[in-house]
Amino acid sequence: MARALVHMPKTAKAGEVIEIRALIAHPMESGYRPGADGKTVPQDIIRQFTCSYDGEQVFAAELHPAISANPYIAFFTVAVKTGTLEFTWAGDNGFTQTERMALTILP
Repeated sequence: MARALVHMPKTAKAGEVIEIRALIAHPMESGYRPGADGKTVPQDIIRQFTCSYDGEQVFAAELHPAISANPYIAFFTVAVKTGTLEFTWAGDNGFTQTERMALTILP
């Protein structure tokens, strides 16, 4: 399992725009680099990132071999109601990781 870091506010006012920053530790091997034995290292990249807010997708990104290792993604969304944001990374070799964070709306 890769190490994922997500930074976002724990609380917000209804209608407030919040910034969300997500980073995952992943080598992102392009499939073009030769290994120590001279053979090409197999491709191993994260291909997709999605964020859902109480089951509704609010952000998605398709990633390609040119993306750097440990991809960092920052985006904004509107705080609508108290709920859970779910962050999912999916990639080669069956890789998938999901993190969840709660957001509380202040009165």
